[in-house]
Amino acid sequence: MKFHATSYLLLGLLLCYRCGQAQQPAFRVIAFFTAAEDAAHISFVREANQWFPQMAARYHFTYDTTSNWQHLNNRFLSRYQVVVFLDTRPEGPAQRKAFQRYMENGGAWIGFHFAAFALTPSAVPQNWDWYHHTFLGSGSYVSNTWRPTAAVLHVENRQHAVTRGLPDRFRTAPNEWYRWSGPLRKNRDITVLASIDSSSFPLGTGPKPNEIWHNGDYPVVWTNRKYRMVYFNMGHNDIDYEHGTQQTLSHTFSSPAQNQMILQALWWLGTRKDTLIAP
Repeated sequence: MKFHATSYLLLGLLLCYRCGQAQQPAFRVIAFFTAAEDAAHISFVREANQWFPQMAARYHFTYDTTSNWQHLNNRFLSRYQVVVFLDTRPEGPAQRKAFQRYMENGGAWIGFHFAAFALTPSAVPQNWDWYHHTFLGSGSYVSNTWRPTAAVLHVENRQHAVTRGLPDRFRTAPNEWYRWSGPLRKNRDITVLASIDSSSFPLGTGPKPNEIWHNGDYPVVWTNRKYRMVYFNMGHNDIDYEHGTQQTLSHTFSSPAQNQMILQALWWLGTRKDTLIAP
């Protein structure tokens, strides 16, 4: 009887251990946001902070958020495998230094839309060379399309973990698309993963002529081979500005193929596995 009781006890402990192991998250994500200015960016942040927790529950990772950029420090970042900038960038020197150190020591990052914005003169000047030139490679903001409209994207590297399994071309959710000063195509460190397909033109509805693109080369998703990072130009919902309701008219996470690309980027960065995310 003693042998059997001991055996059952050991079996129970083993099962409990295995259950504990199974519950361990695949990786941990921390998303920084500000959500204080543009209604379209605020709408996207709210949507993202609903969508990502749903994906975290499905794919067994953790997703935490903070609007306190003082948390961008060495001790706090050490808890997480992936950092996400949803709508802005850090402004404090100590925060910027901590983020650069995190990335240079193997950390991972995903940035959306306005997280790469920089324009001098503006409220967000280009005053961080490492981030905008070395890390992102995009340089400064130059122009954008308007209104937010869907585009057809051309997937340029279907062998990459972020884009593997995607069709050659797919339709995105509506977005305000950015053009950059940085020569992304000429940058040896940058791998463009997706760009605006020519079938999208004319892209935008105006009313200003320069807000409608009729031709050109516009990378919108890319990675830097020197860092574990992916930038997505998506992250600007359409908003009813004209009637003053500020209602959301479109949703960034409404495109299945676009969602797959975002999830695969997150899985690749979080697990360091060059595979598709498990269903």
